[in-house]
Amino acid sequence: MKTAIVILNWNGQKLLEQFLPSVVNFSLNEAEVYVADNASTDSSISYVKENYPSVKIIENPTNGGYAKGYNDSLQAIDADIYCLLNSDVEVTKNWLKPVLDVFNNDDKTAIIQPKLLDFKNKTKFEYAGAAGGFIDLYGYPYCRGRIFNSLEIDQNQFDDTSEIFWASGACLFIRANVYHKLGGFDEDYFAHQEEIDLCWRTQNIGYKVKYVGESTVYHVGGATLQETNPHKTFLNFRNSLLNVVKNVPKKWFLFVIFSRLILDGIAGLKFLIELRPVHTFAVVKAHFSFYKNFYKYLKKRKLLQKKQQYNLHTSVVWQHFILGRKKFENLK
Repeated sequence: MKTAIVILNWNGQKLLEQFLPSVVNFSLNEAEVYVADNASTDSSISYVKENYPSVKIIENPTNGGYAKGYNDSLQAIDADIYCLLNSDVEVTKNWLKPVLDVFNNDDKTAIIQPKLLDFKNKTKFEYAGAAGGFIDLYGYPYCRGRIFNSLEIDQNQFDDTSEIFWASGACLFIRANVYHKLGGFDEDYFAHQEEIDLCWRTQNIGYKVKYVGESTVYHVGGATLQETNPHKTFLNFRNSLLNVVKNVPKKWFLFVIFSRLILDGIAGLKFLIELRPVHTFAVVKAHFSFYKNFYKYLKKRKLLQKKQQYNLHTSVVWQHFILGRKKFENLK
């Protein structure tokens, strides 16, 4: 299969200097490498041209964020498999073969994520995707190896290949025909959780999302928007609600919506108690944006879940914050 590794870049020359070498060294025998630039104002493009002539460059006219940036870039790339790779990811030797083998052996697998470890502490799983993502009944995302801010040490407990609910946008492999069939990412998200929406929609049309633990990459995380940035809080809360509106089955719809609004309100109060009022305001802002876009997203509910065997834990918020369960294996 023809594979394209596509690194989305915006003013990320320092990240490219640090992480592009591993991608080139460990990938060129099995894939083509692209840098898709979102209208950078630094010298990223000239740096790549001068130092990595084998890397192909796509220049987007505007910075449309993660969603539009990839939608625009992938129109110009001819491949069977896209690997959407953050610019702050270090890949490892033989990272591609285990992933491509799963695609070759299972036509129904459309999306794959490798093991995601923390570049700054390589013994720990990384927040953005760890060992594969799931969501609970209320639409809150979590991962094997990461429940909210509790990160597990990698002790080979997730070296398997298994079906998951969502794959991290930090390193996401997807069949090109499925990506285009679904219309790519929802550009209204701009950034954060659009990969969850894409994975949800992928499963709605009968495909599987998988994690392949035999492949390992290291992710810095927060290189574009730091965790302390209130805009990141806004995007995460707003986009998570949009995921619920678009994808939750009809029988759970009203219950989940009202429950989420209450739980988000509690999260806003928690930020206030922690003396982080800018994040409380970000939650309020996210809710107003949600109300504004509510009917628009109701119209996007074209494809609801077709399979009911999703492994949805009742409430990861309750189990983590009230019952004190910090590890994936302890959730019920």
